[in-house]
Amino acid sequence: MPLNIASIASGSNGNCYYIENDNEAVLIDAGISCREAEHRMNRIGLSLKKVKAIFISHEHTDHTRGVEVISRKYSLPVYITAATLGNSRLWIDPKHAQPFTSAQSVQIGDLRVNAVPKRHDAAEPHSFTIEGNGVTVGVFTDIGVSTDHVIKHLGNCHAAFLEANYDEKMLEEGRYPVFLKRRISGADGHLSNSQALELFTTHCTTYMKLLVLSHLSAHNNSPELVYDLFTKHANGTKVVVASRYMESEVFEIDI
Repeated sequence: MPLNIASIASGSNGNCYYIENDNEAVLIDAGISCREAEHRMNRIGLSLKKVKAIFISHEHTDHTRGVEVISRKYSLPVYITAATLGNSRLWIDPKHAQPFTSAQSVQIGDLRVNAVPKRHDAAEPHSFTIEGNGVTVGVFTDIGVSTDHVIKHLGNCHAAFLEANYDEKMLEEGRYPVFLKRRISGADGHLSNSQALELFTTHCTTYMKLLVLSHLSAHNNSPELVYDLFTKHANGTKVVVASRYMESEVFEIDI
């Protein structure tokens, strides 16, 4: 039995990733409004009514903007570390706020969600892998540099949402101020195309079926550029570029 996955939103204007089995679903981040999430999901035959939990990677608003309303409207638990909640401006009903810790696994029905520590300029940032039906899906965005934790968990994935935020030349020659260029390219910033490609070619297994390139910069990257770069090295893995403006199709991942 497969897992189905979709990018609902991906970029600095909002991030939200959906993973389901036959009975339940989870969201990784909720960085767009509840109404927009509903509209986008409805267009591809998905529903927030199937979602049983939201997992928050870190406190930046492009990952948390819709979580309060979605949690309240659908009575959903929000898994968020104490440090992330404390450094956010979120108010989550205490009965819905569920703390988790690094390297912890949470069981949501038949889905197991694993928290993966990472580097980013946030209080206590995490990536996640989701396991079910023998399939493992990873969500790896907002990463400054790859860590042993990220490398280990990415290497177990049959599919992954992997950040390819910026092209190094476009960032260097672009109009961003120097301090922002340094933040983006620093150890607690974002992965460049070349850093993401190295992760993919060096640490992904031969059984990875789908790579969804995610969290692209609107000004320092190009969907066409990054797609061409990765497809040259895909070796049978399907490569897709997630949009910042609309939802992806629903992808079926089986073993």
